[in-house]
Amino acid sequence: MRLYLYKVIIQIKDPQIFKQKALQWAATFDAVCYLDSNNFPDKYSKFDALIAIGAKSSLIANTGNAFEHLAKFHTENPGWITGFFGYDLKNEVENLTSSNHDELHFPDLYFFAPKHFILLKGNQIDIISDDEQFVLNIIQNYQIDEPTKPSSINIQSKFSKIEYIDTANEIKEHISRGDIYVTNFCQEFFAKNAMINPLEVFSKLNAISPNPFAGFFKWEDNYILSASPERFLAKRDEKLISQPIKGTAKRGITAEEDEIIKRQLRTHTKELQENVMIVDLVRNDLTRSAKQGTVKAEELFEIRSFNQLHQMISTVFCEIDENITPIEAIKNTFPMGSMTGAPKISAMNLMEEFERSKRGIYSGAIGYFSPDGDFDFNVVIRTILYNAANKYLSFQVGSAITYHADAEQEYKECLLKAKAILQALGQQIV
Repeated sequence: MRLYLYKVIIQIKDPQIFKQKALQWAATFDAVCYLDSNNFPDKYSKFDALIAIGAKSSLIANTGNAFEHLAKFHTENPGWITGFFGYDLKNEVENLTSSNHDELHFPDLYFFAPKHFILLKGNQIDIISDDEQFVLNIIQNYQIDEPTKPSSINIQSKFSKIEYIDTANEIKEHISRGDIYVTNFCQEFFAKNAMINPLEVFSKLNAISPNPFAGFFKWEDNYILSASPERFLAKRDEKLISQPIKGTAKRGITAEEDEIIKRQLRTHTKELQENVMIVDLVRNDLTRSAKQGTVKAEELFEIRSFNQLHQMISTVFCEIDENITPIEAIKNTFPMGSMTGAPKISAMNLMEEFERSKRGIYSGAIGYFSPDGDFDFNVVIRTILYNAANKYLSFQVGSAITYHADAEQEYKECLLKAKAILQALGQQIV
């Protein structure tokens, strides 16, 4: 089966300008997936940026048999496909429910096979299309729009500070009783009647907080504007890799202060505790897809620095069982353990009780399947979700609640994680 008529590889002088022009043109289509590593070094990355433009075919599915539908779609479209998994697919993976309020109305799963596909690595671009010269010419000649003045947005929260702290302390009572060990408690910030230019907001967010799993995703009037620093799951040949983040600290003003903060994070009992519990959870999830005895942890408690935050990241990997398909490997580990808690099912049940918003795409994953059988998906955090049809804008932030957690400090951590998003929207800390 011939997937595309042409594949063109060319050299460019300025990858950043090319990405800006390509993304601006891509955003005129109803289906777009743009993934950008922002030049972070990553031994598991296949490219610096990916742009999938326009849908030749697509799949929309909700919880029930979404993974089954995706497996069929993947078989029918053996080239590159891109898309997202919503967090509430947990209800298909386990016996769970979602009943919290939702004004975004995104589907639980959406994937598309692109009409035009571009990969960037260094100064080289690969264009895969049935009209490659058209793609190349239109991007090279595209004029970058001048920024517009942002509209005023009224950001509100589903929790006041006092309510968040009181609820976090209630959750700690469940931990004291032994119901769970750790959980990720999330809160939604939102704006009604919000009118934004999604591409401009994404560009601002990506400039303020350039992270290795950033993404701009558009499906009709629905937008995902992500500055994610976290990998959910990747497949590279016969290897599965997951890189959970647990442990957060602010950046210092000076280099000396920065180093002190990093050392404090590296030795902080609560942060180490939550990281190791999630690493154990991810190890357990991977055993469902692994050859026996191949699940291992590496780079435990590694501190990585981003523009806004220091993060503690661990890497867990395994060799995939030859009887496990890529779709099954994702289903076996979904959702990401760093966004649930441990034990996983109990934590998800409890957060459904205490949280006030449906998570939807937040805590889910965006990424791609490649023709060679590999895949790579991020964790949807540090992300703005926007439904342009009903003018509803939303972003959620969460923090790990453990026995040793200080509820007020966890609230401050939520605001720290929201800082870049608020700046991109022209807002102050709420």
